[in-house]
Amino acid sequence: MKKKKFFKWLIFIISCSVVLSFISVLSIKANHNKGRRFYEEQGKAIWEVPTKEKVIALTFDDGPSSTYTPQILDILKQYKAKATFFVVGSRVKAHPDIVKREILDGHELANHTYNHSNFRGLTEEEIRKELRKAKQIIVELTGFSPKLFRPPGGYYNEIIINVANQEGYTVVMWSWHQDTYDWKQPGVRNIVKKVLSNARNGDIVLFHD
Repeated sequence: MKKKKFFKWLIFIISCSVVLSFISVLSIKANHNKGRRFYEEQGKAIWEVPTKEKVIALTFDDGPSSTYTPQILDILKQYKAKATFFVVGSRVKAHPDIVKREILDGHELANHTYNHSNFRGLTEEEIRKELRKAKQIIVELTGFSPKLFRPPGGYYNEIIINVANQEGYTVVMWSWHQDTYDWKQPGVRNIVKKVLSNARNGDIVLFHD
């Protein structure tokens, strides 16, 4: 009888250990797979801005471009519209006059890293270095300190978002239905149609200059 009780308790303990291990694995997995909803609820990143106002945000990545950015600035000025430019530090260095114009015209500059590196596989320190180097050149050139950050290619994970938050940034993505894919050059009509037919209050529209 004593042996039977011993084995019953042993099986019970082993079963509990297996269950607890399984729960622990699930918990770890969940922490590494936090999605959009988690980051929005925590205020760590945004994809849209909840509002009843009929407004959308125009954002431009990867610039400045000596060819296209001045044209974009001319159009924005013509229609008295403001935009947020997620600039690449190395391109800021190459085109300082365009960046100064963006500020003078009342637009917002945001951090899009220094080299537009692929963040997949980068260490925390490498990510931090990219952010700081881009910020430094923006501040030195304009006196403006960016508060918004968008990761290259829209790739994000917990490390990227945490580092950006620690550096004082809000991570700004874009509305999933407002990715214009303009880099594929679908044509002006298709880009305009995509944005206008899907426009909702508080949308963040993704363009590239």
